[in-house]
Amino acid sequence: MTESTYQLHPTEPRWTHIALRVADMDASIEWYTEFTPLELIDRREDDDGYGAWLGMPGETNNPFILVLAEFFEGKDPFAHAPLATLAPFAHLGMELPTRDDIDDIATRGESAGCLAMPPTMMPPPIGYITMLRDPDGNMVEFSWDQGVFATLQERWGN
Repeated sequence: MTESTYQLHPTEPRWTHIALRVADMDASIEWYTEFTPLELIDRREDDDGYGAWLGMPGETNNPFILVLAEFFEGKDPFAHAPLATLAPFAHLGMELPTRDDIDDIATRGESAGCLAMPPTMMPPPIGYITMLRDPDGNMVEFSWDQGVFATLQERWGN
């Protein structure tokens, strides 16, 4: 293929995604749209399996998405390897607006049986965090007062 599929391309390199191999696409989409602010952007099926893109709503000059892939039997190029998970420390991170949001997500996670770490105040710059496990065991950290948003606003503005 020598011609592009899309008409629009970035003007400079961009960090665009993290991809996870999942065992059950429907369960993963349901979990991420239930517990995170991510929304389903695109869902596809081809001869190899299912794919989905989840991301933050709204326009952005710095798009970043979570790619989920579930391969059909006999089509998985990584079938020889176990389903890798982000754990115990490796994780996806979400910064939430309030401390109460952390307590709320932890309560919801505990009720759903996916709470991996209760709300804990950590030293700066980590802040107040809790962790949940997605259906495949990947860790997702929810933080408040971690400073990622504040630091990037100070550095580059909006």
